[in-house]
Amino acid sequence: MADLKLKDLRYLTALADTGHFGQAAAACFVSQPTLSAQLRKLEDYLGVQLIERQPRHALLTEAGAAVAARARQIVATSDEIVRLARDWRDPLAGSLRVGLLPTVGPYLLPQVMARLRKALPRLELLLFEYQTAPLLQRLRAGELDVGVIALPAPEPGFESLPLYDEPFLLAVPQQHRLAARRQVQIADLGDEPLLLLDEGHCLRDQALAVCARSRVHEKQDFRATSLETLRQMVAAGAGVTLLPALACRGAYSSTAGLRLVNIVRPVPTRRIGAVWRPSTARAPAIAALCELLARHAGIGRSS
Repeated sequence: MADLKLKDLRYLTALADTGHFGQAAAACFVSQPTLSAQLRKLEDYLGVQLIERQPRHALLTEAGAAVAARARQIVATSDEIVRLARDWRDPLAGSLRVGLLPTVGPYLLPQVMARLRKALPRLELLLFEYQTAPLLQRLRAGELDVGVIALPAPEPGFESLPLYDEPFLLAVPQQHRLAARRQVQIADLGDEPLLLLDEGHCLRDQALAVCARSRVHEKQDFRATSLETLRQMVAAGAGVTLLPALACRGAYSSTAGLRLVNIVRPVPTRRIGAVWRPSTARAPAIAALCELLARHAGIGRSS
């Protein structure tokens, strides 16, 4: 197959498109005699007539049409390989596989996606949601290029970069005794039932750590699978919870039956950052993504 040349397949597809040797030659930026001679060599190599040569135009034989169809696929694949290599030469092009926590992605992405597309128009972001443990497993296995998680990463072996510190707000039912307060202390919760996410969500552990010095207790007969479930259960009067700031903005800033109350200093926060493999070949793209996430998350960058 060493004698089957890609340029000859291009000549054949051009002739199939135009039906004319001169037009096909012009489309391929070669002379008509060169194109005609190369197609004759292709026929000789394959041992079958591909073209009916007529004075003013050319027709493909049945065999020629079948070969041209396959040749078109080969040419398209070849062009795709060239584009792929070009994208890899450009560090801010191609695709970047990004994993985000379920408590981060739905709230961070609306803040930044339009700016990301504008600033990195050649970079295609492929977005996935996982809890911390499966996210890091996929990152280590090479299925993801970068993860956005709560720092510090619970496993060694990753590079990391803080992006922003996100404060927590207290979410209480609208008729709750603390609903009219502008600020509260965690100690003000007393014996309140605390609604939490299910095991595996790092936000669960963070909320427990914040409330560790108060008398607040976890509601044992309920564990939510998402922040939105927590939000609705609080609005229904089932208890109170802590919500990260980005989950309290924009479309999420108001929920019927629920009030958001600031917590006095020192305000409890979580640190959101990026993690990636030290050996990654996508370091420039990851650095550009991190810069934009930190700049446009709508929260002051962590120090």
